[in-house]
Amino acid sequence: MDNASLEINTERRQLKTLERPKKLKILVVDDEPDNLDLLYRTFRRDFQVLKADSGMNALQMLADEGEVAVIISDQRMPEMKGTEFLSKTVPQFPDTVRIILTGFTDIEDLVEAINAGQVYKYITKPWDPGELKAVVQRAAETYDLLKQRTEELRCANAQMALLTVLVEVTQAANSLEATLQPIATAFSKSFGSDACILQLVEGNSLSTTQGYYGYGGTVENWLAQDPLVSEAIATGQVKICLNVLKDQNLSGVAHYQNSGVQAHLVIPISYRNKVMGLLSLQWKHPHTLREDEIKLIHLSGQLVAIALTSSHCA
Repeated sequence: MDNASLEINTERRQLKTLERPKKLKILVVDDEPDNLDLLYRTFRRDFQVLKADSGMNALQMLADEGEVAVIISDQRMPEMKGTEFLSKTVPQFPDTVRIILTGFTDIEDLVEAINAGQVYKYITKPWDPGELKAVVQRAAETYDLLKQRTEELRCANAQMALLTVLVEVTQAANSLEATLQPIATAFSKSFGSDACILQLVEGNSLSTTQGYYGYGGTVENWLAQDPLVSEAIATGQVKICLNVLKDQNLSGVAHYQNSGVQAHLVIPISYRNKVMGLLSLQWKHPHTLREDEIKLIHLSGQLVAIALTSSHCA
């Protein structure tokens, strides 16, 4: 796609407000109410803090709330020791960082838990608030780094999958039309959209030639009436609305209300400054995109242009 750097900078500005990090969630577990309250007060400014007074209640809270960045658990609790509780969280939440608070010399339990990768660090009671805050901050940073690298790997795998599909389609397709459906399918699955349409453009208008993929089956095509599509064709630039209900220009548009689409990304497929096609990714919930995903979208758009051009010349 042409003017890629300009477009990426424009989209980065659009996404700044959407990428503001929320407070990470941490879970504190202690059977003593005073300790539980103290832990809550210690971390509530920097984190979203969940509380539980036993291992069983903590497991139920995780089932209800989902993954947390850090778990801080007391070791000596009735019914279930801290190390036992933490070991039960590993299979479902392997990325969570776990910290044990202990006032006893349960060295055997702690060494076993640490060696098994179930405990990141242990802190002796009574703890020093400054030391505990520093440990938890490092634990949160460890969690963030792990998540970042996981996302980078996922992004790289998605890029490779798209590239593989585009190469295979280019080599195998007998016609331009035959390339559209598999490309739309690959894009929708790579970016987790509910629907994807890849439609050719003739002049400044959408043609009838298209390929689509819908998670639930058929896909209604209303792109010819969509303001984002008109702008994308006219400017040759990616158009994004990641929360239709909050967009004054789109919230009242009938086809968004009828289809339930709440986020829409429109990617013009250009070759030598000419828009030859349009890729529409649609989600039925507000969506977010990171900067690395924006870069992947631009690269993928270039690959689609090459694939369509090669198929057209075949």
